[in-house]
Amino acid sequence: MKLTSSLRNHVRMSLLPLVGTALAMGGTVRAQDASGALNLPTNPQFFAKEDPNNRKAKVVINGEVITGTDVDQRVALIVNASGNKIGDEELQRLKLQVMRNLMDETLQIQEAKIQDVSIDQAEVDQSYARVASQSFGQDIKAMDAYLYKIGSSPASLKRQIRGELSWQRLLRRNVQPFVNVSEEEVRDVIKRLQESKGTEEYRVGEIFLSATEENKPAVFENAKKIVEQLKQGGSFQGYARQYSEASTAAVGGDLGWIRLGQLPAELGTALQTLTPGQLVGPIETRGGFSILLEIDKRQVLTADPRDAVLSLKQVSINFAKGTTQTQATAKAKQFADAMQAARGCGTVDAIAAGLGADVVTNDQMKARDLPAQLQNMVLALSLGETTPPFGSIEEGVRVLMLCGRDDPKSSAEPNFDEVQAQIEDERVNKRAQTYLRDLRRDAIIDYD
Repeated sequence: MKLTSSLRNHVRMSLLPLVGTALAMGGTVRAQDASGALNLPTNPQFFAKEDPNNRKAKVVINGEVITGTDVDQRVALIVNASGNKIGDEELQRLKLQVMRNLMDETLQIQEAKIQDVSIDQAEVDQSYARVASQSFGQDIKAMDAYLYKIGSSPASLKRQIRGELSWQRLLRRNVQPFVNVSEEEVRDVIKRLQESKGTEEYRVGEIFLSATEENKPAVFENAKKIVEQLKQGGSFQGYARQYSEASTAAVGGDLGWIRLGQLPAELGTALQTLTPGQLVGPIETRGGFSILLEIDKRQVLTADPRDAVLSLKQVSINFAKGTTQTQATAKAKQFADAMQAARGCGTVDAIAAGLGADVVTNDQMKARDLPAQLQNMVLALSLGETTPPFGSIEEGVRVLMLCGRDDPKSSAEPNFDEVQAQIEDERVNKRAQTYLRDLRRDAIIDYD
């Protein structure tokens, strides 16, 4: 069984920001000057060889042990979420990243305990059960068995959940109350939005790799490899957090909603050729190379059909183990014919039961939240119509039936509370990064 989309998304979205790069230097390390710049030799001489891929079996951070098993079990989750398409060289880098993530996670859990921010085991179990419900239809035992099968464990995922809950609660108590946004600031943002009405905006993800004249060819080749791995199904957010040297690495490379004029000319020109979900790069820019992902596109304060709220029924069938392509094609055709014969959402449940199919209903699905290939297809449906069947032998075949549609208002004026919340979130995230950086700086770490 492959990792289901909800569990895959949970794993991908839970990757933590990168720790700053550690510099190993021979000789005397000069003090940092008052401006914050490091006084480093242009050609450092190393007095000991250090292989960053050869770490000890465990790390002790503020007295708490992170073992090689902890790393391996968390790596197994990410490898499976990436479709098992990670090569040996990439796997070594991933292990280092996971170790950093676990160290951050440990610091967050420790800080929560110090600050008397408690997370009950029942709360962790409830969140774990919710992930199991989304992935395995409320079967926690199936979830447990699946994690063991891929080389991970329930304990590893529950620890990740505890870290996320601890950090969120810590920020709500120690950071959010001290973030203030004035009414004037919100009104200024709303005014700028109104002045930009109708202008195209792009939501963009970026992976930036810095380069000098000396290492430019090597960096370019590395960027090309990243693009190839992304096209094979790698997580853009995961790669951005792991490799991007821009400040947006902490949020998976997400630049947010921007206009072309806010980007360097070479990036803006490339972005215009894309559709949502497409990649471009590596593109040479000042100081390095960029890989761009167009996440979404819209016009400021202009109604977008993809903001329509849909009521959908997903009808799906699975194939028995050992089903051939010919058998699957025949069964899929029979399934498609039956769905086309269904006369609206009132009859589809009975037809699905006769076929042994499963039905899932979602009455609050925004069209833009569907996969890019399905958005226009579903928006073109009339009530009671279905999409063509889609899927695979491994994951089964399904159709979507449109049962209702609420179109967006003709002009979506900015909401004061939403704008204020967005500004507050940005400021909380910046302070959270500083908070975590301070915890890393003060940590006592032993590599055993």
